[in-house]
This record gives sequence, structure tokens and C-alpha cells, in this order.
Amino acid sequence: MILQRIGRVLLVLAVLAALAAALLVFMNLRGEDPLPAQAEAFTATPQQVERGRYLALAGNCAGCHTTRGGRPYAGGLPIETPFGTVYTSNLTPDAKTGIGRWSSAHFWRAMHNGRSSDGRLLYPAFPYPSFTRVTREDSDAIYAYLRSVEPAVLENTPHRLRFPYDTQAALAVWRALSFKPEPFVAHAGKPAEWNRGAYLVDGLGHCIACHGSRNSLGATETARGLSGGSVAVERWYAPSLTDPREAGVADWPAPEVVSLLKSGVAPRGAVMGPMAEVVFRSTQHLDDADLRAMASYLKDLPGAAEAPAPPANKEPTRRDAGTMARGARIYDQRCAYCHGDQGQGAPGAYPPLAGNRAVNMARPTNLIQAIAHGGFLPSTPGNPRPYGMPPFAQVLDAAEVAAVLTYIRGAWGNDSPPVTQLDTMRR
Repeated sequence: MILQRIGRVLLVLAVLAALAAALLVFMNLRGEDPLPAQAEAFTATPQQVERGRYLALAGNCAGCHTTRGGRPYAGGLPIETPFGTVYTSNLTPDAKTGIGRWSSAHFWRAMHNGRSSDGRLLYPAFPYPSFTRVTREDSDAIYAYLRSVEPAVLENTPHRLRFPYDTQAALAVWRALSFKPEPFVAHAGKPAEWNRGAYLVDGLGHCIACHGSRNSLGATETARGLSGGSVAVERWYAPSLTDPREAGVADWPAPEVVSLLKSGVAPRGAVMGPMAEVVFRSTQHLDDADLRAMASYLKDLPGAAEAPAPPANKEPTRRDAGTMARGARIYDQRCAYCHGDQGQGAPGAYPPLAGNRAVNMARPTNLIQAIAHGGFLPSTPGNPRPYGMPPFAQVLDAAEVAAVLTYIRGAWGNDSPPVTQLDTMRR
């Protein structure tokens, strides 16, 4: 009797396991077209190669697939994730170590479905959740361009991921829960320029990879869109593109948004950290029509609710007098020469700190990074000799960094929370 019950339980568990496995397979194969039985002939035109070169710049492919001083598109760049380190792959047309044996259908499957040429599931550090929106025509153009670059014989570095994240089974579960291949669909109620911007921002430009929030599984939360998130590169914070208190541009004139993407500077702000590299490697090379399209889309993102106006009798944030005095001394010694005695900055050179939304952002992450590692703008035709901020990690300790930032965030009308020594140690 007991054995019969155990047998029935085991049978039920086996059936449930089989159903779960079948569901997992279905979820991972949905929307996927079978590969042709034979590799199709592919002959690229010069125009297609040039188009692919432009699109590769728009997607900043070299930014991840080229190490500093390494061969272009040869891969090997480490990408830190909460689950371990993923290394980018060799995209050159070398037949043994690159994608020389891939067909255009293989490449399309990687872009649209997140699968390698042999069918293995790819890790979403390769942003196929965004690239799935790229058209087949554009995928083929990028493939044509990559076939034209110089081959590099460089074996792919094995990923260093913790168990169970290093298994295909775990990745299959992640994909079933977090990914569905889908093409870009133009919004019928929006103009062509807006839709082109949406295609670039949400698809090829994969802005959500940095500016999107992520859940506990590391998947971008599309429901929250471009609402800000952490960036693995040097631990900067990618501010929200929907919040006017962070990096929202809804109230910016479109030419200023274009200027920021084209040259790295605009009257209301400048780029630093990982975004400086994006402008240097990618957006400065885009034509004005595409930059205007991106500006049109970014300006139309749903903005976060405006912060309620503080009460008229609101008391300023309390700050330790000793910390403020210490921060003022450090500011006078290290910062005032460029940023001014009153935080007014120098037009065309050094940004003002008084009233600066980057200074007053709730998270002080980027301020800490700028002081520790320096703040360097990209060199672009519109700003060929950018002014930069030197790193101070070698001369200021954690307590001093906290003190000077507490002072800056509480001086000249700024009234943002103090920075603690613990904050500086989390960077």
C-alpha cells in the first residue's frame, strides 16, 4: 500500500517534471524560425558594408568587443555581473576563433534570439533582449561589415560564473522568465522621426542595458523603462532618463539633446564616466537626422512625477558643523580654482556646482566616482579639447571625500543629503 502511494507520487512528480521541461523548451523556442538546411549564399555590396559599419557604431559594438589596445572586435573584454564575469566574444571573421564560419542566419539568430551558431543560449550581457528589435536587413548589414574587418586569431575567454549561473539549464530558466524575441513595431500614433528614435534607443542603442533598473534575476524591468540603474563599468550609476531630477530631458530644447549626444557637452550638462565612452565610440558618429530622432524619443519619455515643492518653512538639512568646515577647507584647496569660490564654475570649461542636478541627485555615486577617478569628457569635433577633472583618490581618503561632498551638496543653495564615509566605501 505504501509502495503504491510512493509510486503514484513519483509518477506525478515525473509527469510534472516532464511538463515543466516541455514548457521550458517551448518558452525558449517561441518566435524562433528554423535555420535553413544549407547556408545561404551571401554577397555583400559596398553600400551594405558601409551601412553595417554605421550601424555597428550606433550599437557601440566595438565598445564591448574590443579591449584597450586590442584588435578591433576581437573580444576578450570582461563584463562584471552580480553572477560572475562574462567575457565578450571574437566577432572578427577568423574561421577558427571568430565568426568566420557563421552564416547571416546564424548572426541573425544571435541578434534576434540570443543563440550562438551551435544553438547554445547566449548570456544577456550580450544585449539581445534589446537587439531582438533590430530588423533582419540591419542585422545582415552588420554581419556584412564584420566580415570585412581584419580577422584576429584570438580564442574566446571562458566565462567565470558561479554555479548554477554557469549552466545552460539556468540560462534556459532565465530566458523563459525574462525574454521573448520580438521585432520592433512602429507606433502608429507617432511620427516617423519618433519611431526611428525609439528603434535606436530601445533597440540598436540598447540604452536600457545601463539606464534600466534590473530585478533580482538581472533582467531589465521593461515596465519601468529607462528609470535608472547601476553600470558595471567602474561602478557608476546610470541616471534615470525619465526623471527630470536625474537625466530626463523632456524640458530641454531638442538641439541641446543633440549637442549632448554629438559633442558630449550641452548648456545644461555634460557626459562623464561610461557615458563619455558611449559618446566617443558611438553617438558622435551618428548623423544629425538620427540624433534628432533620438532626441525626439527621449524628450517624449514619460517623466517621473515632479517632486512636491518643499514647505515654505522647511528647515535646511542638518549637517555636522565640523564636517562642513572640513569640507570647505578641502574645497578651497582642491576645487575652487576651477569650480569657483561660490560653485559658479567657468562657462565653456568647468561646470557650476551650485544648482547642478548631478550634484543634487539622491545618489552620490557619480560624484564619488568623479572625485576618485576623475571626470573626463570625450574628445569630439564639437569639443576637441575638453577640460577634465583629475582623480583625487591618491590624495583624499574616504573621510575627506565624504566631507567635501557633504559641503558641496549643502552650499550655495544646494540642500541634498550629506555623504557619509560608508557611502564612499561602497563605490
